[in-house]
Amino acid sequence: MPPYYNQRKNLDFFLFYPLYRHMLTELENEIIGLIQGDIPITERPYREMAQKLGISEKTLLERLKDLSDKGVMRRFGATIYHQKSGFQANAMVAWKVDEDRIDEAGEKMASFNEVSHCYRRNPTVDWPYNLYTMIHAKDEESCREIARNISIKTNINTYSLLFSRKELKKTSMKYFSTDDDD
Repeated sequence: MPPYYNQRKNLDFFLFYPLYRHMLTELENEIIGLIQGDIPITERPYREMAQKLGISEKTLLERLKDLSDKGVMRRFGATIYHQKSGFQANAMVAWKVDEDRIDEAGEKMASFNEVSHCYRRNPTVDWPYNLYTMIHAKDEESCREIARNISIKTNINTYSLLFSRKELKKTSMKYFSTDDDD
């Protein structure tokens, strides 16, 4: 699968984590508990996280890679607080793309710096869109301009912009409770 697809792999892990949890070492469980929260915004966040666990940064990175290689941890992503990052406008752009062009279009769309997410969903009778991008910009007109540029570059003209009006909830994935959750 192309890297831009969001195939809900983290949900797969969430569903099967209770099975994995008993097969993991105590340190691996502690690492998973730590990375499910916010990552420190510092020059060396992994070093800071490793210090909390009493291990070296190198050991933490090796264990994260090992968990990924084993398929236990399939996805590790950031949650961006757009307004705090300086972006005042966000638009989910729903695109209607011929299925035989999905991969090509998705790769091009995902290559835009202003696009943080790009994924495919099944269309419905009432909603024909099957490819989605999340655009971030300084204002709504800039989002519209970015969508127009993407449309030109991909030669896809059927799309709809859905602007964020209010952030109702944004949380990191929780795989299991930790002592800090009390």
